[in-house]
Amino acid sequence: MDGHRDDRSLWRAQCEALYREHGMRLLRVCRLVLRNPQEAEDVVHTVFLKLVERDWRADRDMAWGRWLTRVAINACRDRQRAAWWRLWDQMAEEVELVDHDPTPDATALAGETRHRIQRAFRQLSQRQREVFVLRHLEAWPTQDVAEALGLSTGSVKRHLFRAIVRLRETLGEDA
Repeated sequence: MDGHRDDRSLWRAQCEALYREHGMRLLRVCRLVLRNPQEAEDVVHTVFLKLVERDWRADRDMAWGRWLTRVAINACRDRQRAAWWRLWDQMAEEVELVDHDPTPDATALAGETRHRIQRAFRQLSQRQREVFVLRHLEAWPTQDVAEALGLSTGSVKRHLFRAIVRLRETLGEDA
């Protein structure tokens, strides 16, 4: 019985390490997809709860970052399917497209430019946002984005192309 408890303790420690490694990244992804910081936080907590509840004897050598992201995207979709989401989404705050750590990029995106980018990003379809976030902000290969979202690589490329065209049109020539 002690071996079982030791295995479970080890699994919880590994889950905590995964949270420290991937938690902030997943929070950023969920904030971009959901456009709501509180909902994004709830989704990330749900994702890690699912991880902790998972069979701790499962393959521990898997690519947990990809698995966590896939679960997070699916959880975001579940939230958006809920009837209350449409009302909540209309009142959503503007999304942050930059990290909160002060960097030169964050400084460059201050003011009006940042608001223009946020407005343009909000005009993308849900699928375009998901593809754009995973492909460009998370820097995933197209094949990995396709697998995570259950799409063909051609579909990912089409959504990404349309997202970029729409962003360029919305932002104008200086995009």
